[in-house]
Amino acid sequence: MEAQRVQILSESGVANLPPSYIQPPSLRPQSSPSPSAPSIPTIDLSSPDPIPLLRRACSHWGAFHVINHGVPPALLQQIRSIGLQFFGSPMEDKARYACDLTVGPAAQGYGSRMLAKDDTVLDWRDYFDHHTLPEERRDPTKWPDFIPNYREVVTQYSKEMLHLANRLLSIISQSLTLPPSYLEDAVGDVYQNITVSFYPSCPRPDLALGLQAHSDMGAITLLIQDDVGGLEVLKDDKWVLVQPLTEAIVVILADMTEVITNGTYKSAVHRALVNANRARLSVATFYDPSKTRNIYPAPELITAENPAKYREVIYGDFVKSWYGQGPEGKRNIDALLIQ
Repeated sequence: MEAQRVQILSESGVANLPPSYIQPPSLRPQSSPSPSAPSIPTIDLSSPDPIPLLRRACSHWGAFHVINHGVPPALLQQIRSIGLQFFGSPMEDKARYACDLTVGPAAQGYGSRMLAKDDTVLDWRDYFDHHTLPEERRDPTKWPDFIPNYREVVTQYSKEMLHLANRLLSIISQSLTLPPSYLEDAVGDVYQNITVSFYPSCPRPDLALGLQAHSDMGAITLLIQDDVGGLEVLKDDKWVLVQPLTEAIVVILADMTEVITNGTYKSAVHRALVNANRARLSVATFYDPSKTRNIYPAPELITAENPAKYREVIYGDFVKSWYGQGPEGKRNIDALLIQ
């Protein structure tokens, strides 16, 4: 069952949060972090040797900013702009691109919930999910035609994000003394989705989440924020706010990278906050294996002293579990641990 559009709820001026959006007390946001709180690392990809800093960021955080990454700043602004134009459009225009939920929980298009469980606490978020790679999945007729250059911007953004993801996976592979193409080869055919998330202002941001705590299921996620901010990463059991950097891209390691690296690098648990005064927009690009791909720890990283920590898994089975059970932190990848 599709949820009501969160944007409609927000713009109706509701004073009280509907019960279906109220998080359990243990999962609600706490007080705002202090300005002196730690932040995720920032890595300059134009530096002569980014590998040492990247190795440390992957080992200790699982998430980091990259700057001087080669993606044109104008394109970052364009993808934000078309997202804001879409969510600022009349409902009758947006409704033409609603998700077809009969095809599954991650259907392409405009939606408000991705999880199949009816008892799931809902996120305070609307989104538009684009299936961009492989190209045979791509259907631009399902992307808005009433916003100038929308389809061209998404297509160009897809190309730039693929190039950057492959570049990052190469550096990550080398940081583990693996061949540069190791992670890219282990993932195989890339399935890329680009999800534009819109988090309307919320009457009770202390009770709700824009996106509940989870680790991403694929290999790597590339995310850009606007200037509102709200992304948090879990570090040493404490939530760390990721301050927005206009031209930076947030890199988030996902579960399959944790499996392939045999836990040397962990996927990052993260969530999205909302606020009472301003709407927020983010764009996440997911770099995933195909549903038929077998994912397993790299044999090169397994020794007698460091045996395999994760069971081999068909990625499609992992995805099915993720959507069926709900994310809830890292419980899905933890189910792959060899006891």
